[in-house]
Amino acid sequence: MSEKIIQLNEDVIKGQIKDLVRGSVEETLNELLEAEAEKLTQAARYERNEARQGYRSGHYDRSLTTTSGDVTLHVPRLKGISFETAIIERYRRRESSVEEALIEMYLAGVSVRRVEDITEALWGSKVSPSTISELNKKAYVHIEDWRNRPLHGGKYPYVYVDGIYLRRNWGGEYENVAILVAIAVNEDGYREVLGAAEGMKEDKASWVNFFQWLRGRGLDGVKLVVGDKCLGMLEAVGEVFPEAKYQRCTVHFYRNVFSVVPRSKNKLVAKMLKAIHAQESKKAAREKAKAVVEELKAMKLKEAAKKVEDGVEETLTYYDFPAEHWSRIRTNNLIERLNREIRRRTRVVGTFPDGNSALMLVCARLRHVAGTQWGNKKYMNMKHLEAAIEDASIAG
Repeated sequence: MSEKIIQLNEDVIKGQIKDLVRGSVEETLNELLEAEAEKLTQAARYERNEARQGYRSGHYDRSLTTTSGDVTLHVPRLKGISFETAIIERYRRRESSVEEALIEMYLAGVSVRRVEDITEALWGSKVSPSTISELNKKAYVHIEDWRNRPLHGGKYPYVYVDGIYLRRNWGGEYENVAILVAIAVNEDGYREVLGAAEGMKEDKASWVNFFQWLRGRGLDGVKLVVGDKCLGMLEAVGEVFPEAKYQRCTVHFYRNVFSVVPRSKNKLVAKMLKAIHAQESKKAAREKAKAVVEELKAMKLKEAAKKVEDGVEETLTYYDFPAEHWSRIRTNNLIERLNREIRRRTRVVGTFPDGNSALMLVCARLRHVAGTQWGNKKYMNMKHLEAAIEDASIAG
């Protein structure tokens, strides 16, 4: 005997259940509105009595978004008394919270299409692209306020800088635009995004303007600036923060040396270079560097030897600071991780219509990351630096 198999259309059933729930929600809310109106007027509809406080004057419809979908509220109109319903007040608060949530999604770098899907899942209906666009304009204001906020972290001993290149459209032509980014470890040992600004290119003028902007917002107490080798940035640091030292990122230094080394010898040369920065003092590191230069020459890698000889001193500045901090101040990895996250998001966009759009999206992602555990978890124990400064082992 064959069994009868009942096939159910899950989508149809879900739709019917959703319509049923939405209808029930709509009916219940409208009954609550009627009850509130009766309580305010102290009389039912069409009822006449001496205690009556006001009169009905029809109603007006208002849409309310719920988790079950959009429902239509028949809001009573009253004469002689104002109708302030708790339901409408909750609706106003809900509108505000939905708006804030949409802005936060944009600030977190969520695409417009994804925002539509999320709003439908959360509130039962999609938010239109035009609404998202309007909220994005508000988001731009939020981002600008955050970008230009005063820096209240006290002193910022360690500052990490880098430039991110993105493509933009300029007068019908495509060109690269540099977004300059700075983050820091403050005197309490917490990481903080200092800011980002459009630099056009990483020249001295762009870096000077960037550093002066940061200083004007409260950046102070800089002891060390960590970054890749960039002449414009180096000159700008000396001009704006003459008291600060410069640490060239060792990872970028290695890559620069590898650019003139045959791929077959990369592993061996990497081991040699890492041995320089594995020494326990600057003096020992310098001695090791000299030995590495001679080894490279013996391997007929003269260009690599030249790069090490000319550039290694800039990579040894971290030895002037507490040993407990060495692993976190000799590279630019702290900011590179953020840059990878930014590139992941901007890669989806491709080419930006203008430099400001690129800057806003970069800042949106930075602002989002800064508000996570990344910015709330202590990164360094700054007591080691305080002790070193008291011992006058670090020049001002």
